[in-house]
Amino acid sequence: MNRVAAIVEKEKCHPTKCGRECMKYDPLNRKQPDSGFHLGPDGKSCIAEEVVTEMHRISANKCPFSAIKIVKLPEKLDESHLTHKYGQNAFELFGLPLIKKGEIVGIIGRNGIGKSTAISLLSNTIKPNLGKYNAPGTEEEIYKRYAKTTYADYFKQLYSNKLKVAYKPQRIEQLPLLHKGKVIELLQSIDKSEKVEHLLHELDATQLKQRTLSELSGGELQKVAIIATLLKKADMYYFDEPSSFLDIMARIKMAKLVRTLKESGAAVMVVEHDLATLDYISDEIQIVYGEPAAYGVFSQSKGVRRGINEYLDGYLPEDNVRFRTYPIVFHKPPPKVGDGKRIVYAFPEVEKKYESFHLKVHAGQLKAGEVLTVMGANGLGKTTFLKLLAGVEKPDKGNLESVKISYKEQYPKAQNIKVIDYLQEKAGSNFSSGWYKQNVLEKLNLHGFLDHSMRELSGGELQKVFIAGALSTDAPVVALDEPSAFIDVEDRLKVAEVIKEFTEKKGTATIVVDHDVQFMDYIADAMLVFEGSPGKEGHVHGPCSKEEGMNRVLKMLNITYRKDKQTGRAQINKPDSQLDREQKKEGRYYYS
Repeated sequence: MNRVAAIVEKEKCHPTKCGRECMKYDPLNRKQPDSGFHLGPDGKSCIAEEVVTEMHRISANKCPFSAIKIVKLPEKLDESHLTHKYGQNAFELFGLPLIKKGEIVGIIGRNGIGKSTAISLLSNTIKPNLGKYNAPGTEEEIYKRYAKTTYADYFKQLYSNKLKVAYKPQRIEQLPLLHKGKVIELLQSIDKSEKVEHLLHELDATQLKQRTLSELSGGELQKVAIIATLLKKADMYYFDEPSSFLDIMARIKMAKLVRTLKESGAAVMVVEHDLATLDYISDEIQIVYGEPAAYGVFSQSKGVRRGINEYLDGYLPEDNVRFRTYPIVFHKPPPKVGDGKRIVYAFPEVEKKYESFHLKVHAGQLKAGEVLTVMGANGLGKTTFLKLLAGVEKPDKGNLESVKISYKEQYPKAQNIKVIDYLQEKAGSNFSSGWYKQNVLEKLNLHGFLDHSMRELSGGELQKVFIAGALSTDAPVVALDEPSAFIDVEDRLKVAEVIKEFTEKKGTATIVVDHDVQFMDYIADAMLVFEGSPGKEGHVHGPCSKEEGMNRVLKMLNITYRKDKQTGRAQINKPDSQLDREQKKEGRYYYS
């Protein structure tokens, strides 16, 4: 029989701002007060886990903040499989990812499903409590639990400091709080060999040496964090979302460097949402499924192609588990209804000069109902180009006519207002329309946190709110800078669909800067390719067709793409494989 659990997301629970509907409508409380949902010692809603039943969906669904979930755990899962639990009515993790020496294991799963928790457990950042959150398990209990598995020896070596671990965390924005000196001082404190200079060169980060961490952008911080991890001499390497903030060029270079760790026989684990990067970097795949913020389960290890395809399908044959009701298929978008030829905005040749950087852009046009995608390395002026169009920056050459542009910045900051107030301000009367509710709010799954303050949202939730905000105005031009950042695979496709459909139905001209190939492949009608010398000079090829632009980008990277016949997703060919050599010989780096 399936166990029914109640999950209360404490950060979303605000008993002083609601009518305590979860308690008011609780069927147990009607018979005996406080026998069901009640206020716990922390002032938040809670319920004894042994009394939770399906009936509690009624009271949980009344929560105005969507802070409570009633979930069914898979039948085969019981406390003997429980690895870690954060507290009463809190997230539960079942199982751990496989560790294999000399191999790279890629981990894929939704946000909030336990991927980072698993890495924290295996890197000794936190210890598995085996479900006993009030009295955490001792090391001996951990050894006993995993006695018949490879984890027993792993944890014994880990806790006795015989196993060296290197860990690249997800939250790289916290690094400047931990180190106040210059980049080179941090890296040389880890390894004083010439390897420091080599890795800085390989990731195009040499110019960062004399800067402090607080001066770095997200992409620059990510590079430093990756280099610092690669410099450590370890038996086990963990990389949590290493491609975040990196451009497509840096992602491939990072993947190649991480793959060199295998040569020493080390075990490597990588958590990643970019499927192309995950495919390229991994030897095996482990899927984490479950219910975000409620529970997560690690599946059996699988081959890369099979693992990613099963994840996209939403069904694990070996486990006989369907964890998603729909498959993720990268279908080719249907033909346009209109011709998309009406010119919304034409920009002349423009230049912008800074003390150490010069950007030059050819004249181009933005057309109604079309998405113009922008790709290229960071530091070539992509964001500067958007700021010029939006009027945030003024060009030194070329006159840009004033046009209303709805602009989502690369790193937008959360405001101290409710999500619903922010979107109503942006959308005006459109907010109450059926089209807006169905095609923006529902497809982006925003209903669950409309009453939350923007400052309470996760990175992925906040990103979707800002995308919705940019699409909510009546501006003829929409500019989105890295809309896929922080968003998991499922939501990336939904975001792409929303952007594509909004652009076509509303007849706007949309510009998108991003580095996820699948994402850009789905939404692009035309492309601008930024080239040059990062941080020094940038110039633009295009506008051109998506095929021409992608071929140009991939040729610079010296990699080729094919399309998976089963799912339609773009895949990087293994270097020097037969298909890789054939496509390069034909000059066909991108599939047609």
